[in-house]
Amino acid sequence: MNTKVEAQNYRLDPLKWIVIAILIAVGVVGNWYFASIGLSIFYRVVGLIVLAAIAILIGIKTQKGQAIFALLKSSRAEMRKVVWPSRQETKQTTLIVVVVVLITALILWGLDTLFGWLVSLIVG
Repeated sequence: MNTKVEAQNYRLDPLKWIVIAILIAVGVVGNWYFASIGLSIFYRVVGLIVLAAIAILIGIKTQKGQAIFALLKSSRAEMRKVVWPSRQETKQTTLIVVVVVLITALILWGLDTLFGWLVSLIVG
């Protein structure tokens, strides 16, 4: 019985996406209209935030929205498992990257100069 309820809910997904598209269009057109009549930007931003919140709430109720929500939830759990480097490790790694980039830049500059000199000798 649970499968029937889920299938029925997901059957309404196209309608939900249409409602979300309409909310976005209302936000864009409403922002343009109220900007043209001189309404304060504060009220326009509040209106856009409210419309975005409604669109997100509707989007979460779709199958793709549920999948994205589950992905965000599992990503948050994985972020907690990460062992972040200390400040000293970060500084050392950054210094190593800067030194390697400078050495590579000097090597490329030297090769460019050498090849430019060789080409000028050949061309005349």
